[in-house]
Parts: sequence; structure tokens; C-alpha cells
Amino acid sequence: MPTKSTLQIALPVPLPGCFDYLYAGDIPPAQGSRVQVPFGRRTLIGVVHGHGQSDYPKLKAVKAVLDIEPVIPAELYALCERAARYYHHPLGEVLNYALPGLLRQGQDAQARQALRWHLTERGQHVSDDQLGRAPRQLEALTVLREHPKGLSPPMLAALDVSSQALAALRDKGWAEQREEQTAPSSPRELLAETHLPANAEQRRAIAAIRDADGFVPFLLDGITGSGKTEVYLQAMAPVLEAGKQVLVLVPEIGLTPQTVQRFRQRFTVPVITLHSGLTDRERLDNWLAARDGQARILIGTRSAIFTPLANPGLIIVDEAHDGSLKQQDGFRYHARDLATWRAQQLAIPVIHGSATPALETLHLARTGRYRELRLSHQASDSRRPAIEVLDARSASPAQPLLPTSLQALRDCVAAGKQALVFINRRGYAPMILCQDCGWQAECPRCDSFFTWHRSDNSLRCHHCDSHRRVPSRCPDCGSAAIQEAGSGTEKLESLLNDALEVPVIRIDRDATRRKGALDAQLARIQAGDPAVLVGTQMLAKGHHFPKLALVVILDMDAGFLSADFRGPEQAAQLLLQVAGRSGREGAGRVLLQSRHPDHPLLQQAASGDYGALATTLLADRQLAGLPPFGHLALMRCEAMTLGKAMDFLQQLSNMTMPEGVHLLGPVPAPMEKRAGRFRAQLLLQADQRPPLHGAIDALLEQARALPAGRQCRWHIDVDPIDML
Repeated sequence: MPTKSTLQIALPVPLPGCFDYLYAGDIPPAQGSRVQVPFGRRTLIGVVHGHGQSDYPKLKAVKAVLDIEPVIPAELYALCERAARYYHHPLGEVLNYALPGLLRQGQDAQARQALRWHLTERGQHVSDDQLGRAPRQLEALTVLREHPKGLSPPMLAALDVSSQALAALRDKGWAEQREEQTAPSSPRELLAETHLPANAEQRRAIAAIRDADGFVPFLLDGITGSGKTEVYLQAMAPVLEAGKQVLVLVPEIGLTPQTVQRFRQRFTVPVITLHSGLTDRERLDNWLAARDGQARILIGTRSAIFTPLANPGLIIVDEAHDGSLKQQDGFRYHARDLATWRAQQLAIPVIHGSATPALETLHLARTGRYRELRLSHQASDSRRPAIEVLDARSASPAQPLLPTSLQALRDCVAAGKQALVFINRRGYAPMILCQDCGWQAECPRCDSFFTWHRSDNSLRCHHCDSHRRVPSRCPDCGSAAIQEAGSGTEKLESLLNDALEVPVIRIDRDATRRKGALDAQLARIQAGDPAVLVGTQMLAKGHHFPKLALVVILDMDAGFLSADFRGPEQAAQLLLQVAGRSGREGAGRVLLQSRHPDHPLLQQAASGDYGALATTLLADRQLAGLPPFGHLALMRCEAMTLGKAMDFLQQLSNMTMPEGVHLLGPVPAPMEKRAGRFRAQLLLQADQRPPLHGAIDALLEQARALPAGRQCRWHIDVDPIDML
């Protein structure tokens, strides 16, 4: 039987490998190009992986080739292949994840041209009398008449021209929008403002990064307020002067606007953003601007690591310790690691910046695999405030703030300064209960309690997002003695509004849900008027509040007592990040309320010496063979009953593992039930990566073959950061 030309297509389906399709064209499309193919009863957009020959008689044919040139360049395709292998995820889904949404839907990989409003030929001959009863349309007509080269929508908005009036003129055939390609400007000067003076430590760090030749991974280990961003800016300058691009990763969308503002104030080159807050069209335009070299500075969240770059020169990962850089569903990759891989492929430097580095990164620096740059002093003349630990065992549920803390808040605002009360729990109270029979409002779909949100008088589960009204009486005994227990941001906001005569600004996911709400709240804070901020970890990362002189931290104990081995590390990072918001300009003070004030790890974290705490935690991990001294993968399974999940994992655990790989479990997950499904997990532990990945391959092959696997949802998480 004669052979026919085929294409190997990576499709966005949860199956390993690629799929062969017939191709009748003369020249096969290159790797990284998109094609449209039939798959079962569906038509899918896939990415070309390779081409060859086949004599199989029942192959389906490619429906259409969508790209003349690959949309995923060779360098980025290689990164996706490496990530797919390392995280044991189907290549087709990885490649699909790397593409903007509109490209996944099959739209053209072409930049949107600028749209300008013009008068049509007919519109140029319209008299003012014809619009005597439509003054807004007459105004729009007059403005367009004065600008024969046309005006963009932002220009018209600035001139207060109504969009409804423009639409009316278009419907009459008097105005139209035309696409016009705008050429990027070429500024003569790179700097829009001069660099700030750098201290000796900053100068050494800047010089080291500027002198780096090829791939050099840096750990910029600087305490909060030490001027890490200024190091980034000055290290970027020669890269940009050479016509190259800089990719900056930040952990959360909330940090993006202020980072963009800082970079745009310093440089005259185009700065774009890439994150989930953009529309599909905005994301594609920015992605293409990066690919075509029009964008010079790219700032984005974790998925921005998959942005094609025309001329890359430097990668920066800010707040590199942050858990938000790890994807927790679907394709479970860590953007911090991919940033290092990509810099290695591109032979360019990469900077991991943090005041509290992840222990894995710190270990790499201490063993010489990363080059460590230390910033041990604040950029300003102020000194880092000490953390005062207050015994909070006497604090009542009705008044979670100790008298010492409340008086400190009064003194702070009376001095014209700002204060922050931090509690990493939104809502009014984490639970409600009946004082007569002990009933507690539990989520029926999760092993957790409902949180009371007093703002809309609802009970919400923060794990599955189910909600219901607050009962007026106990559903078990009928008593009306229902009380809240514990505190959240809403309760603290209410208590502080009653106790203080200054504005109380709450910043959490609920208060900033609407678009622009976070920016508006941050603008109020930056104004510098006396105020008390109440917030969650949204306020702990990267924000610069010059007037903030006091930080009060509540309920930080849980992390130091966590069953998760990463709990103390994450709690210490959050504690020091929050404490670092205080005293940026002038004297600062930090109060930590604790019900376990004598806990040794808490005391060590409160001393402010993160390096010493890291040494203690690393020693414990070395004894236990935990990262970075060992390597982990977690097989998770969800089913409608716990028995089905446990049975599936038990069958897998009977496999013979390679030497050096240990299986622990299966066991029910610490949160056994979530969103109506029961969860169990199986942990793989090894001293070396190669045998671990060999074991994962065998485990996945067996999992796909087991009939029990079809009754469950299961996945593998390589290098998990959440063990719960």
C-alpha cells in the first residue's frame, strides 16, 4: 500500500502523544503552525509537531492550515516540550495554554490595526442645518471636519465626542471607521527620567547583572524597602539601549498597574501587560506586539512566560517566592522554574528577586548554582522596625485587637500617619454557631465552615463558592442564640470605624471585586492622608506606602503550626512581607498578636532574620529528605465516594517502584471533601529526579489502563507547593 504524507498534530485534549493526519499540500507547514482538524465529532485547532509518511488507510485529512509562519517560534516550542515532559502533561494542552484565547479559536495571528474615525464623501457635504435638532451629532461632525486625517476613539473621548453621536453619523453614511497601521515611535532618549541614586549594595548588584555574559541566574535577596525595583530598572537600561526586550513576571494582577506606572515613568520605550484581566483582543494584540518586537518591556503574571520575544535580553521574576507563580489546576507548572529554563535556552540573565526567597532558590544560591546579590539595608535612611510579639491569649472574640494595638493605632493616626491591620481572612467571621446546642454552619459540599459575610448577610464557602442566607434560628434546636466566632476583615473594618475618627480602607477580594476598585483604593492610600488600612495578603506584596508607620498583624499562628511542611516557610514569608510595609519613610512599628508567643519558629521569624530561619528549616528538610534535598510528586484523585478514590490509588500503590523512589499512601487528603467530591492522594518521594520521573511515567501508564480510573478525576502534580 502506498504511503501518504502526514502531519503530526498536538491537540488540546487530555491524551498523551500527537495524532497523525493526512496532508495533501506540496510544502508541509512548519512546526508551531496551527491547523484545523476533525477529531471525533468535533473540529479542533491543533499545532503542527512534525511530518512524515503513513500507510494507515483510515487517517483523516487536515481541514485547513491557518498559518503561513509558525505562531509558536522554535525557542518557545522547545520550552513547551520541556515543560510537557517535566510536568507529565499532554503536549497539545501545553501548547494550547501558551496561545492567547483568540488564536485557540482559530483567528488570524495579525495585529489589529488602529481605527480612526473619518468623514465620508457624503459627510463632507452635510450642512449644519441638517443636524439642527441633533446638537451632539453636529458637534461630532464639526470635530471630524476639523481633523481630515481622522481621530482615534481615545482622541474623540478626550474631546468629549459622544460615541452614540458617532454611531448615528455612521448609520447615516456620513462617518466611518478605517483601519490604519501605526508605526511605532522611535524616541531619541531611552530615559524619561534619570535613575535614582544607588547605594553601594545596589551599585554592586547592578554592575554584576550588567556584566553578565549569557545565561546567569541571579538571586536578588533584598529586605523589604531595599530598592530591588531600582536595581531592576538600572539593570534593564543597557539591555533596552541595545534594542532588546525585557520580560518581567509579577505574581498577581494587583501588582501589575503600579509596576507598569513605575517602568513607564522611567523609560520611553513601549511597555505592555499580559494577564487575565485583559480582554481576549487586548491580550492577543500585546502578545503579537511582543512577538514582532514592537513591545520592549513586557510585564505579566505567570502565563506571560509563554510570550514569544523577538529580541530577548533579560528576564526578571519579582516576588519570586510567591505561591501564585505556581499554577494549581490543569497544567500545573511553576513560572519561576520556567523563567530559569527559558533564560538558559536564550542564553540571557534571569533575576529572581525577593525579600524572603523560597528555600529551594536560597539553597541553589548557597550551593553556588545561582549567584546571590544581597541588599541588606533599606534604600532610604530609615531603619527596619523590629517586630514586637504580643500575647493575644486574652483577646476576646468580640474585640480581637488588644488594648496595646488599639492604642498604637490611635497614636499613629493622631500623628498624621497611616496604619495597617493585617488579617489573612476575608468576611466578617469564619463561622457562626449556636450557643445552646453547639451547631455550626458547615458547608455540605466541603470539609469546611461557611464564612459569614455581613455586607450581604450571606454564608459563603471560600473553597467551593457555595452560599446561602444566614438562618435566623438554629436549624437543629430552633434557638435564636446564634453568634459569630472569630474575625475577618469585615469585622475589623466595623470595629475600627467605631473606635477611630479617620477613614478605614478595606482591601480584600470582596472590596476590590469591581474593575478599577483596587486602583481607586490604592490612590486613596497614596494620597497620604491619615487612615487605617484593613486587608489580606493583597496588601503584603510589593506595595510602597510611604506614610505607613504602623502594622498590626493578627492570626498568623496557623502557618507555624501547619501540617504542611511548607507552612512555616510560607508563614514567615508573609509575616516579613507584611512587616516590611511599615517604616518606608521615617520610624515604623510592627505589632504581632499571637496566641503562641513562645513558639520557637515564630520567635525566629519575628526577629527579622529570615536567613537564620531558612537555615533552621533547611536542616529539618534535609533530615526528612524534603525539597530541596529530595523531590516530590503528588498523585491526587477525586471521586463521588472516598472508597472509589482510595481504591484507585491503592491499585497504583501496588506497583513496583524504581530503586530510590518511595510511595507514601494512599491517604485521604487533609481536606477530604471539596466541592462535593472526596479526595485522596498518593505521594512519591525520591532523592534524585530521574528515577522519580521514570516512576511517574510508569504510574501514569498504569492509571490510564485501570478501569477504576474512569470513575475518578485524577492528576499528577510535580513539585507540589500545596500538600493540602
